[in-house]
Amino acid sequence: MRILQRYFLTQILKSVAFVLIAFIGLFAFFDLINEIPIVGKGRYHLLQALIYIALGIPAYVYELMPFAVLIGAIYAMATFANNSEFTIMRVSSLSTFDAVKMMVKVGVLFLIFTFAVGEGLSPITSRKAADFKNALVEKSTSEKLKTGMWSKDIIRAGKANRPIGNRYMNFKVMHPNGRSFAAGRIFEFNNKRELVKVISAEKGKYRGANVWVLSGVEVEEFTPPSNDKEKKYPETAPQVKRTKLDTMTLKSEVTPKILAVTSMDPNRMSAVELFRYNRHLEENKQDASLYQIAFWKKIIFPFTVFVMMGLALPFAYLHFRTGGISLKIFVGIMIGIAFVLFNNLFSHIGLLNGWPALFTAAFPSFMFLVCAIYALWWVERH
Repeated sequence: MRILQRYFLTQILKSVAFVLIAFIGLFAFFDLINEIPIVGKGRYHLLQALIYIALGIPAYVYELMPFAVLIGAIYAMATFANNSEFTIMRVSSLSTFDAVKMMVKVGVLFLIFTFAVGEGLSPITSRKAADFKNALVEKSTSEKLKTGMWSKDIIRAGKANRPIGNRYMNFKVMHPNGRSFAAGRIFEFNNKRELVKVISAEKGKYRGANVWVLSGVEVEEFTPPSNDKEKKYPETAPQVKRTKLDTMTLKSEVTPKILAVTSMDPNRMSAVELFRYNRHLEENKQDASLYQIAFWKKIIFPFTVFVMMGLALPFAYLHFRTGGISLKIFVGIMIGIAFVLFNNLFSHIGLLNGWPALFTAAFPSFMFLVCAIYALWWVERH
């Protein structure tokens, strides 16, 4: 059985590696075509475009891994069936349960690899790729938004950090790493939702320890309207006090890690980053449905390799007089496309209908796992 396990492992690994390299090359070529119109702007040339594409490869490895596992495993299983190897294995006392165990052991290696790339390598290289390109083309994150970048914060006071209001931060120009901004405006409201202060800053830089250093500052403080019945308007109107400062410090729970999220695709963030940003949104009473679904998809996604392995195993039992391996690979590609489409569509439907994030993220994989179990049961009986 150890020899068979080793044989399964080597054949599937070779097939999956070949498919993965082929797909990465194809997607890298498409990325290069998309980058050609930008080449020549600023300091962004062909060499820099190739570096940017290379930094995006780990993200493609993570996203394409289940699809590559499906096609590669189907090719290996189809080869076994076409050469009658699987028939000989079954005659030699290999049961379906034994075959499933061997596929699961191979799947564990793909699971560890997918998780390591998705949580460790891909988020880092994706962020470096965005910073690298934006620095050369001289684009900022907030330029993508018509009104700049917005973020909500809680104003706390005292040793107990008691909430005393909310702060809404708007940055016209934000560096992609989230550590500096230009043309920022900060609106502060008390617990009665009354505007109490507006801070305008020409520039801002993150110093660390939740502290921002603002320069070129103008502070507008609003006093509440007077309730004195003996006074008349305009004496009862709110008063505005304007103060200009060269620099000032601002303590805020909004950090560069939170601001950098807006420049990244949630699917290319790590589960830790998504969890941290979800908690920030919930504390500020903002809708976190999109990032909650992305978080659970990030947790579940590596385990889809087992679903793909389960869908591939029944192909070892199938014998076609015509078509052979090419027909099985075509069917596998269609299954992979169906999984991707159904997974993305179900995520959007769940987001629109307010379904629980865990259910929205897990249901497509569960459905395809049920289909894999049924297909294996059907080929075993027939």
